[in-house]
Amino acid sequence: MITITFPDNAIKQFEENPTGMEIALGISEGFARNCVAVKIKDRLLDLSLPIREDSQVSFITAKDEEGLEILRHSSAHVMAEAVLNLYADAKLTIGPVVEDGFYYDIDMPPISEDDLVTVETEMKKIIKAKNSFERRVVTKEEALKIFADNPFKLELINELADQEISLYQNGKFIDLCRGPHIPHTGMIKGFKLLKISGAYWRADQTREQLQRLYGISFFDKKQLNKYVHLIEEAKKRDHRKLGTRLDLFSFHDEAAGMPFFHAKGMDMWNSLLDYWRYEHKAAGYVETKTPVMLNRKLWEQSGHWENYRENMYTSVIDDEEYAIKPMNCPGGMILYKTKAYSYRDLPLRAGEVGLVHRHELSGALSGLFRVRAFHQDDAHIFMTPDQIGEEVLGVLQLAERIYKRFGLTFHLELSTRPKKSIGEDGQWEEATNGLKKALEAYGQDYVINEGDGAFYGPKIDIHIKDALGRTWQCGTVQLDMALPQRFDLSYKGQDNEKHRPIMIHRVIYGSMERFFGILVEHFAGKFPLWLAPVQAILLPINQDLSDYADTIKQALETHGIRCEVDKRNETLKKKIREAQVNYVPLIITIGDKEQETGTLSVRTLDGKVRMGLSMDKFVTQVCQHIKERKLDEEIL
Repeated sequence: MITITFPDNAIKQFEENPTGMEIALGISEGFARNCVAVKIKDRLLDLSLPIREDSQVSFITAKDEEGLEILRHSSAHVMAEAVLNLYADAKLTIGPVVEDGFYYDIDMPPISEDDLVTVETEMKKIIKAKNSFERRVVTKEEALKIFADNPFKLELINELADQEISLYQNGKFIDLCRGPHIPHTGMIKGFKLLKISGAYWRADQTREQLQRLYGISFFDKKQLNKYVHLIEEAKKRDHRKLGTRLDLFSFHDEAAGMPFFHAKGMDMWNSLLDYWRYEHKAAGYVETKTPVMLNRKLWEQSGHWENYRENMYTSVIDDEEYAIKPMNCPGGMILYKTKAYSYRDLPLRAGEVGLVHRHELSGALSGLFRVRAFHQDDAHIFMTPDQIGEEVLGVLQLAERIYKRFGLTFHLELSTRPKKSIGEDGQWEEATNGLKKALEAYGQDYVINEGDGAFYGPKIDIHIKDALGRTWQCGTVQLDMALPQRFDLSYKGQDNEKHRPIMIHRVIYGSMERFFGILVEHFAGKFPLWLAPVQAILLPINQDLSDYADTIKQALETHGIRCEVDKRNETLKKKIREAQVNYVPLIITIGDKEQETGTLSVRTLDGKVRMGLSMDKFVTQVCQHIKERKLDEEIL
């Protein structure tokens, strides 16, 4: 007799060992149709597996996030099967679920994105067959025999020590896999293959180059259609295309992964930086600057040489090794040690918008979102242990103010100690508990992301949500007790004895370049007035009025309004249309009447036209709008 306990503490007994599907059918057929897996003791299992002991069970359905992950994992198997059906010599490697879909890395001749349609057609046949996913456990010897013709699978199998080796088969296709999987392929109602990229086996440039096929899948075609619509909208907002069209930035082979910002891009950049400085000064921060290149000994002391060396650029100067900084932190340690501090001087909040360099694989580079050179809006807060909660809370509140200025919402994740780390167990426990208490005081829900902390301390990651509902990890708050110890930092306490400060590493924009790209897509290039590279454009209706337009431009610039004059010999209608396409917030038409009366005729992007505006009223309203950094389009 097997006793099954449900989440509501209801109990049901079975004479034989029931499968998860049999238990689900006992609730209702409709419920069972939507079940994806069963959970026992926090372990996810296939619905087809028998339950051999008394258990407390819950079900993962198509409505659960875990259910969608399982569907996408199964979809990766279907995609791999389709590829093997079409390309018999292809060799499979691994095919995981990722944040937004799934992929499979395959050793095969390069194919184009046009070929994805053929793969999709083959996948539809497999899905239509409603093949079940069957699990079986094999010995290492059996696994080696089954995958004898696949060197990648053999490598993975040989690395398994005493672990259980499980295989999954759907139709004729078989693959190494822990599972679980959906009951059958027919549950994949909506899917699409998205793109192809290159990848190295195990991200090692010395190993085989593979084809990485990306896809997305859903339990419902409507969800797929919604996603496809989102993708199309995202393409329209692509910051790389808008950045080129709006003359903001560019990339060049002479410095792969290192953006060039144009004059208009720098206007926007400086507006972001001015706002950052405004908020940080108000929050009690001082601004500092440290060198871009520092001696190897410093990186050894900080732990970066041991834990981050593969991502660092190095050079030799006077027979000594140097590294271009991948992070600002060690320089901040040196600055702290330039003077003696008392507990009365703490907390010390020091911010730095520092240029850092990190080696990224060329295949991973993606516009401003993944670059090799970028600016981090770092800040290091040095404090006493009893100030942890208040300081972390202060950072979260500062981040909230800044993100709100751009119309961005966010959610929080607490990331705990990773396997590769420095510091003592007690330090990690104290730091993690300190972050938890600050999050509880902040009052917003958060999730725990086990094992994803920085190598020197736990952290709070801040994930912002843009206008399309996409999330981006930008801000982070990292509590660190290890680096102050490594650098022997101290302060004099109330007892006149030396004490070790606690340290916070934090960013809010994160990478300024990445945040810039996010804003381009969030606003779709239609920036609020205070952020717009060109805030006003003057359109003289004929060449005789060009000099007068220049006079107006100079007057506006004295008030800090960024403006241009379009003197081209084009029709006024065309000039207005192009200004609108380039999202210039204020389009000022200069005609004979405006010159005679000393007034302005202004068109805004909301389609409204205001005639006969006095220069004083225009400047007052526009400058106030910019000063308050408003988001709304109603300027006048």
